[in-house]
Amino acid sequence: MRAAFWLLALFAIAVACALFAGNNQAVVSIFWPPHRLDVSFNLAIFLLAGFFVLLYLALRALSAVTELPSEARAWRAQQKERAMHGALMDSLAHQLAGRYIRATKSAQNAITQEQSLSRLAQDTGQVPGYSASRASQLQSLAHLLVAESAQALQNKPLRDQHLQLALQSSAPRHAQEVREGVQLRAARWALDDRDARAALEALAQLPQGAARRTLALRMKLRATQQLRQTAQALDTTRLLAKHRAFSPDAAQSIVRGLGLELLTEARDPAQLQQAWAALDDNERRMPELVVHAAARLMALNGDAQLARSWLLSVWEQAMQAGSTVSDSLRIKLIGALVPGLDSLDAAWLARIEAAQGARPRDANVQYLAGMAALKAQLWGKARQWLSLAVLGLQDASLHRSAWRALAVLAEQRGDDTAAAQAYKQAALL
Repeated sequence: MRAAFWLLALFAIAVACALFAGNNQAVVSIFWPPHRLDVSFNLAIFLLAGFFVLLYLALRALSAVTELPSEARAWRAQQKERAMHGALMDSLAHQLAGRYIRATKSAQNAITQEQSLSRLAQDTGQVPGYSASRASQLQSLAHLLVAESAQALQNKPLRDQHLQLALQSSAPRHAQEVREGVQLRAARWALDDRDARAALEALAQLPQGAARRTLALRMKLRATQQLRQTAQALDTTRLLAKHRAFSPDAAQSIVRGLGLELLTEARDPAQLQQAWAALDDNERRMPELVVHAAARLMALNGDAQLARSWLLSVWEQAMQAGSTVSDSLRIKLIGALVPGLDSLDAAWLARIEAAQGARPRDANVQYLAGMAALKAQLWGKARQWLSLAVLGLQDASLHRSAWRALAVLAEQRGDDTAAAQAYKQAALL
């Protein structure tokens, strides 16, 4: 359809030219004394149009000739830029394939091409599409690829050299993202070398926003765990859990493990109470942490009443019908209560007796009730409950302690044979 319109337009132009020039009798006279030249008006129009066409073509040709040097420079810069990007892509491909020596050579080739292109831009100032920010970004990435390959080859001097060069290339503000990436990689390499302090130093150089990213927090967690900085590791784990870097179960497991480690590191009751106060409310409600804190406090000769106040919530939860508290944790709970039975008050004694009545077949509760009765000098109840407990106790430590308590009771009533038999059973365990 468009071709038909063009054809009609050409016919219209031809008809207009024929009508205008066919009957045009005008004459153009050109005087050049002493000569005179007469030409038709149509010929004068055609000659003038031809002259302008020739002038236009001549100007275009002259412009093309004068622009040849700049076009040649642009072509050379384009070739260098293509070679630079190609070398960078080759380096990345070789590194992913595990060919680190070739990756290093390709990255160094990219750096050489970028330096040549930069010198060309500085000398001429006429490199189309050249951007100093992009050039520094590419140079930083190339240095980073060389350093990454050197790390894989365990060539630490070459790695450190190109790491510093990458940091220098990413110094401008427009290369901030690249600089942060370089610092993160430096921290990762330090962790691979088991140099946790160097990793923390690299992470400390990050801006505040970058330091709170999930990747940085994960590396900080590894570094603090390697340095046994449990308090910082616990804070980092809380941030990771807040960022949903772990599943809820995994986060709870990690927090529980770090909390146990933090409590274990305490060397006196004051340090233990500080560690307990450093835990948040959710952590202080974890049964494992509560029992461990109380057991640790009793091991450090701390306040038994304080330990029992910590254990009260876990005790109520463990003694409920259908409790989800595991048997191993229930045994630890009883083991944490036993050392403080000397100062047991009436309220706790009533709780223990109520638990023994509610769980008459629980050997662990029978053992605790028997030991409490023994401390309270209720010899008959102590003997009764401990005699039942030794028949069902599965924990060797509690079983041994129950036999020793029975031996003490036998000695009090003068039954040397029963005492010897009890001591023998304890020794066999």
